Amino acid sequence: MGKGMRAGKRPKQSGGKDMQKQMQQMQALQKKMDEKQAEIDEMEVTATSGGGAVEVAVSGKKEIKNIKIDPQVIDPDDVEMLQDLIMAAANEAIRQMEELSRNEMEKLTGSLGLPPGMM
Repeated sequence: MGKGMRAGKRPKQSGGKDMQKQMQQMQALQKKMDEKQAEIDEMEVTATSGGGAVEVAVSGKKEIKNIKIDPQVIDPDDVEMLQDLIMAAANEAIRQMEELSRNEMEKLTGSLGLPPGMM
């Protein structure tokens, strides 16, 4: 061992600049992610059920924006069927929006090599 060196000690490195650069990169990524989320919030997907008898539109905020129901599927004696059609279309629209959102974010974070769901 050289003079002034102790076992287990490492020479000091100038890591301050590296850390600052990493922080700037993370801040830039966070800004891009915020911008992408704002874009996603404005997007809208539509899903149907019952062969198009019920149509539900969902925003990027996962809020139902519109529901269209074909009058021919409205049967006062079978309200349950209509409820099921609405629920199926709404759930599918939400699933599609979640997938779209995940894909859009992975475009930004994919290069980081993080496991899915970490960002």
